[in-house]
Amino acid sequence: MTYEVLLFVHVIGAMVLLGTGAGIAFFMVMSNRSKDPYLIAHVAGVVVLADTLFTATAAIFQPVTGYLLAREVGWPLLEGWVALSLLLYVFVGAVWLPVVWIQIRMRDLAINARDSGQDLPPAYHRLYRIWFACGFPAFAAVLAIVWLMLTKPAL
Repeated sequence: MTYEVLLFVHVIGAMVLLGTGAGIAFFMVMSNRSKDPYLIAHVAGVVVLADTLFTATAAIFQPVTGYLLAREVGWPLLEGWVALSLLLYVFVGAVWLPVVWIQIRMRDLAINARDSGQDLPPAYHRLYRIWFACGFPAFAAVLAIVWLMLTKPAL
């Protein structure tokens, strides 16, 4: 594979991770503001699906294309900006995996509230606060990875 093709696929993956993450966050926050279990159940279901189809797929391909790019160019994996990018990527994954479970649980709690005609339970609101708090460091880390990829600073 040529450098240009690998770079294109890698950049598309980064765009999918960044864009899907931002979109998911926006729609979850906006639906949560409604406090409507019906709307939240629907949006959370779409979010779980989008995370599965787009985020998970891109998350798998990013390290593969990144490794192939580093090998093609000769960048050492465990030094400098590449190593920092990998460390941040592991951090994002460590935050994202629990968030996936939280989103599934929030969806299920919203579905139960919708189907029983009740308000969202306190457990939903606790999970939402955790989900919301996890988003900031994960999103910042993804932005830092994109910055590192673009600037390739000497570290």
